[in-house]
Amino acid sequence: MITALAPVRWFREFGRPPRILGLDVARGLAILGMAGAHIGETEPFDWFDPSTWTDLVHGRSSILFAVLAGVSIALMTGRSALPERERIPSIRLNLIGRGAVIFVIGLALEMLNTPIAVILTLYGLLYVAVIPFLRWRPWQLLTGAGVLALFGPALLAFLNALMLNPYGSGIGFVLYGTYPITVWMSLVLAGMALGRLRVERMRTAAVALGIGVALVVVGYGLGGIGQAAGLTGDVESGATRTEISSGSSIIGSAGFGTVPSGWEAYPQALAESDPLRAVLTAVFAVDPHSGGTAEILGSGGFALVVIALCLLLSRPLRWALLPVGALGSMPLTAYSAHVLSIVLVGGPGAFFSSNAFWAATAIGLLVLTTLWSMFFGRGPLERLVGRGASAMAAVPRR
Repeated sequence: MITALAPVRWFREFGRPPRILGLDVARGLAILGMAGAHIGETEPFDWFDPSTWTDLVHGRSSILFAVLAGVSIALMTGRSALPERERIPSIRLNLIGRGAVIFVIGLALEMLNTPIAVILTLYGLLYVAVIPFLRWRPWQLLTGAGVLALFGPALLAFLNALMLNPYGSGIGFVLYGTYPITVWMSLVLAGMALGRLRVERMRTAAVALGIGVALVVVGYGLGGIGQAAGLTGDVESGATRTEISSGSSIIGSAGFGTVPSGWEAYPQALAESDPLRAVLTAVFAVDPHSGGTAEILGSGGFALVVIALCLLLSRPLRWALLPVGALGSMPLTAYSAHVLSIVLVGGPGAFFSSNAFWAATAIGLLVLTTLWSMFFGRGPLERLVGRGASAMAAVPRR
């Protein structure tokens, strides 16, 4: 029921335990950052020119979103305690239900035909992909994340070069699309480990801050070495992500036989695909959405720094951060509203960039989500996902 006392109660109670305000603030920043990456006008980043710092939203915002997804999964499946074995079947069904609803929301947003590479379809898939790791301990999750980050991009790049840029709807979506699974699973597993380590404690946040800074130095250091050596670009060799996702250019022409194919032409084609260079590029690639090890380490470390700072500052700056926390408490609703606003302003298929519209989007989302949180609580799409999860995990009636 809506009452006049709702705002007073909200200011007093929102973001209090068991909810973790710092995580909501980090999610809010991720949403605002992704909006900037989609519609903002930015210039190449330069440490010595603050006017270019908005370029940090590219790539890093979605990676922050992925790490927070892992934290959320850990919190909803037991927090610092591993889920009991008898609860695992119910948790699996709950995650499948959540993933399915999020996947469908992602498909609906893609049907709006915006230039945005909608993250929600893969986001929904990740809720299912984490099921085998629900009872892994933090050190196991971190080991898995490290293995995927260090070896996943190189292995995929090597196989891509070895098989001459294979194409298929499955591998285009999961392995060589805008959101390759090696990148995102490593980030989600790292987020799950953070969520299992009592993320609400200030000591955990301080340690995460130090580790994040170290990863930033290592990751972007590797990227700097790669750029100096001329090893830049996406992890796929011989084609861009757009070509791979559309099946055009090199891959499309190869499929119709307009270029030499088969074992006779394979040695020359393999030499042109240059597997060694593809592997090295996968290790040192650091540009946003390049999918390289350097990007995972550098941008993953950046995400840790942001999360840690939000956790550390959410207590002393609670009042000031409440609107950002409200936005972050309903990320699916806010993300979907942002995509819908692009269609309403520009029309289907339209592409435009405007910092003024980015600012208007940020202000509008902050105001609307704060008011919704005050008077209605959970976001509408978050309620829908929750109902889907509950329906999937419910015991069938006889």
